Amino acid sequence: MIAIVDYGMGNVGSVRNALRFLGAEGIVTAHGADFEKASHIILPGVGAFPDGMRRLKSCPGFSDMEREVLVRGKPFLGICLGMQFLATYGEEAGGAPGLGWIEGRVERLRVDEDAYRLPHIGWNEVAPIESSILFKSVPSRHFYFVHSYVLRPNDPNIVVGTCAYGETFPVAVEKGNIFGTQFHPEKSQKGGLAVLKNFISYA
Repeated sequence: MIAIVDYGMGNVGSVRNALRFLGAEGIVTAHGADFEKASHIILPGVGAFPDGMRRLKSCPGFSDMEREVLVRGKPFLGICLGMQFLATYGEEAGGAPGLGWIEGRVERLRVDEDAYRLPHIGWNEVAPIESSILFKSVPSRHFYFVHSYVLRPNDPNIVVGTCAYGETFPVAVEKGNIFGTQFHPEKSQKGGLAVLKNFISYA
């Protein structure tokens, strides 16, 4: 069973439907008992960083989720804002501390906004590294994005995918059992489903 974190911000229904298409059971939850039972945990996210972090930390099962990931080593996938939450700090909307599971900051994309519209919305090609777990045998490298901010890890070795939109920036990270994608795999058709399948196959 895969726990999809429900904190009031995120495409939980779309993620659950994608998992169902792959033949996996997904449960939308904020309760610690479900995180304890789950084999994998997915944290989707849409919205502003500070508000999202407040909502996430107010979930009744937040400390249980954190323990399952950091102590018990359950595979965790943060999607879009969920990936950004992994950072030490997010600069959006006045700024706020993140989960700190990955050292780094969430910053606004450094683009010429006369030439490149923000938020960055639409399909873009991702350049993965060959050894990536998430991108193994993925049939398409085009994924769907909706964002203005991006996680920039201090350690470049955990970046397994980049995208070019006015600048080249990280869009996927892998650090042990912790994974993140800036794009939305649940909205990225065959390529996105393949990424999700690789994640749920990881143990």
